[in-house]
Amino acid sequence: MTHKELHDYLLTFPNSWLDFPFGEETSVYKVGHNETGGGKMFALVADETKPLRLSLKCDPLLSEKLREVYETVLPGYHLSKKHWNTILLTGQVPDDELRSLIQMSYNLTTNAAQD
Repeated sequence: MTHKELHDYLLTFPNSWLDFPFGEETSVYKVGHNETGGGKMFALVADETKPLRLSLKCDPLLSEKLREVYETVLPGYHLSKKHWNTILLTGQVPDDELRSLIQMSYNLTTNAAQD
């Protein structure tokens, strides 16, 4: 998945939008209200890294399993190590699984926002 394909896919989710609260080097994809800079993060992309680093919210048990299976899935970079993974986009994680993990992150974020 290219950087553009990733960006376009992340913005296909309902009420998703792009923000830069940590500076221009980190794209933060949020869901929720944009008017006041609110919303909840469901994905972060370190735009200047090679390979790209994508951080996603994840079920804690699945997080551990993914880290065992893929050497490019790491504990969340500057995030909760229990609830977030950072994925180095080298191609090791197949695109269809990556899309599924993005969907899960979005779902976990939107369900948490409703609680």
